[in-house]
Amino acid sequence: MTESMWKDKTFFKGMLGIALPIALQNLITSSLNMVDTLMISSFGDASIAAVGLANQVFFFYMLIVFGINSGSSIFISQFWGKEDIKNIRKILGLAIFLGSVVGILFTIAAFFVPEFLMNIFTKDPEVVALGIDYLKIVSLSYIVTAIVFSYSVAARSIGQARMPMVVSAISFVTNTFFNYLLIFGKFGFPRLGVKGAAYGTLIARIVELGFILHAVYSDRGVLAANIKDLTGWDKDYFIKYIKTTYPVILNEALWALGNIMYSIAYARIGKEAIAAVQIATTVQNIFMVISRGLANAATVMVGNKIGGNKEKLAIEYSKRFLTIATMTGVVLGIGLFFSSGTVLGLFRKLTPEVYEIAKNILKVIGIVFFIKMFNGTMIVGILRGGGDTKFSLFLELGAVWLVGVPMAFLGALVFKLPVHIIVALVSLEEVVKAVIGIPRLISKKWVKNVTESM
Repeated sequence: MTESMWKDKTFFKGMLGIALPIALQNLITSSLNMVDTLMISSFGDASIAAVGLANQVFFFYMLIVFGINSGSSIFISQFWGKEDIKNIRKILGLAIFLGSVVGILFTIAAFFVPEFLMNIFTKDPEVVALGIDYLKIVSLSYIVTAIVFSYSVAARSIGQARMPMVVSAISFVTNTFFNYLLIFGKFGFPRLGVKGAAYGTLIARIVELGFILHAVYSDRGVLAANIKDLTGWDKDYFIKYIKTTYPVILNEALWALGNIMYSIAYARIGKEAIAAVQIATTVQNIFMVISRGLANAATVMVGNKIGGNKEKLAIEYSKRFLTIATMTGVVLGIGLFFSSGTVLGLFRKLTPEVYEIAKNILKVIGIVFFIKMFNGTMIVGILRGGGDTKFSLFLELGAVWLVGVPMAFLGALVFKLPVHIIVALVSLEEVVKAVIGIPRLISKKWVKNVTESM
């Protein structure tokens, strides 16, 4: 398998054509978060903690939206294997509709009861007050973000990953520009601090939507659907769609909720701990961009082969993706471990305590990084791409809620352990996922053609 893999130019051309633009798009998005954190770090630990905790609401929302679109991408990838444009547009319409409905609910909550949401995470009055300011403004971007994400994922699923990448680059430049003006009050603009970061995000999302709609509809391609195309689904079609996608949506929602529980546990230690975790997570996301690119490429390529009734080739592709993900994870994990101190030097005005905590967390992440990459490719890329959504649901949620969350609260509240040790204990969930997931891969029961009854 390994020898033939390296010689298969078709596989690598397809993988790189999808994975590289997605990885670059994720790099742009993660760099944007890092720029936000770098700029906000000038205002102290409370500002970092406030933006980090407020963004847990957005994180929860976006994971639900990701679940909707990840489920939709299973269908779109397999329909693309059949060259069924009509059904691709129907699925895109469902994704936009569901994402917008969820967006309305989260916007109402974040805009009208931000204090309630912030108090879930922390009782620190300074952090809560700053978080409220940020949430009320940034909540106005939620629905826009959902629509952008639906078009981006659909484009990737039909192999057009370059366009979303370019649009994300434009968003990155826009956000960075307005962040600089509004956070620090440059060129006559008011100095708004965390409010400035929120306004920068809102402006960038609106610009991003404009560019992605222009790109889709000026091209008149597969995704250039009218309202009738997007809403051409009936009750039976919707039910068939939900039967496959609900485990993915539920998976992402409860996985996100589990990660929010981690943040609650860390916040109970203090604002220094949550600030360090926020910084370490931002850095980790930069290193994770290749993992996300590989996982999305696996979803598309494995799904295409299953939709085209080439199941043996889909299984072969899954082996190749896992090999590449593991090897890459080892290299990146070593890089993260040894570069942690250098990377943290980019953040301005960090207290020595926050610096040391974040450095130790990054070293822990570096050690388990290859397992994270393996699991990401296995669950998001192969099992979901193969249509095995229910197993993915039980695997991920079992690991998070039966291993990760108990470890976080035991470590933080009972044993009063240092944050990096708690992060290490939480990372045991990754080991559990791999141990249980590998036999499922070997069984080949994950190969399911979900488009046959549509």
